[in-house]
Amino acid sequence: MQSISLAQAQKIALLSQGLPTQKLTGTAYQKTVQVMQRLGYVQIDTISVVQRAHHHTLWSRNHSYAPEHLDRMVRERLIYEYWSHAASYLDMANFRFSLPRKHAIKSGKQNHWFRKNPKLMSEVLARITSDGPLMAKDFDSTVTKKTGWESKPTKQALEMLYMQGDLMITERKNFHKVYDLAERVLPSRTNTTTPSALEHATFLVINSLATHGLATLAEITYLQKGMKASVNEAINQLIEEGEIDKVSVNGEIYFTRPQSLSLLDKRLNRKQTRILSPFDNLVIQRDRVSKLFNFDYLLECYVPATKRQHGYFVLPILWDGRLVARADCKAHRKEAHLEVITLHIETGASKQTAFEDSLELELTQFAHFNGCATFSITRQIG
Repeated sequence: MQSISLAQAQKIALLSQGLPTQKLTGTAYQKTVQVMQRLGYVQIDTISVVQRAHHHTLWSRNHSYAPEHLDRMVRERLIYEYWSHAASYLDMANFRFSLPRKHAIKSGKQNHWFRKNPKLMSEVLARITSDGPLMAKDFDSTVTKKTGWESKPTKQALEMLYMQGDLMITERKNFHKVYDLAERVLPSRTNTTTPSALEHATFLVINSLATHGLATLAEITYLQKGMKASVNEAINQLIEEGEIDKVSVNGEIYFTRPQSLSLLDKRLNRKQTRILSPFDNLVIQRDRVSKLFNFDYLLECYVPATKRQHGYFVLPILWDGRLVARADCKAHRKEAHLEVITLHIETGASKQTAFEDSLELELTQFAHFNGCATFSITRQIG
């Protein structure tokens, strides 16, 4: 088994993720499509203190990205919404691998967070079948106890029909989901055959290694309930077939592909700074980013204000092939101003002119991406 250094593992991970920005071709939109196909998914998030995560993740790899690109990819059926490890936009080319979860939810083998109401679900499905695409607000519902949107029965019914595959989201209007029958949303070319357990597991392995470069068994099965045994079987088969290899990084076993190891011969742009979303594909697995990049990261918007160490919505910052800083940012859109409330710089990056110049350029571009003309740093540590 080959051993590679932590620096080599970091390089493979970054180049596999398209970070810093890799060479892209074509129009701004075509570049976005290339990024999406490379990543396989982007996580959807509602927090909008800066541009939402699904836009931010694509922008980090393509600074010519515009939010309408995502809408266009949905409209052209290149991507669709469903659950990955979380709510995400997913590559339509891999649609069939969403079917095992849908079938498990529909059959009752896998639970969802809402209780099924078969009568109401049938009524909702019939209404969309006859009337066409609808939003939750298009249905009347009596809410006996106002505990939040989840208490609206018809919205629960819509979500259950969506999670079990009867409905899909055909578009969003002002971030509100528009539901339609799955067969009316899916392109005719879509493969809708349900993969076997081994096929599904093999896809998870290959997809994970293609997009992340290398990964452990735990990382491949991240939030994939009940998949560890079949993924382990797929790994053993792929090793036997020579499709993947084992490598050792700091004494821990990772799996990778030969083509990922060949990335070590490619150049990594170390002079380019990238501000990442907290939900970026590179950092979403916190244990992984801690081990591979020695970067302990916690999104503190869910932590009481008095207990936060770095801020409300802190963005990791990549430079020199490392995660070297974090910025608590807020876009003041009415004033067209991006405020960096606190900038924390790790040891090794502070007071380096090259980093400071690169960060200033990236902050300027990030401000423009957020519809802001200017930016300022209120407080800097390090």
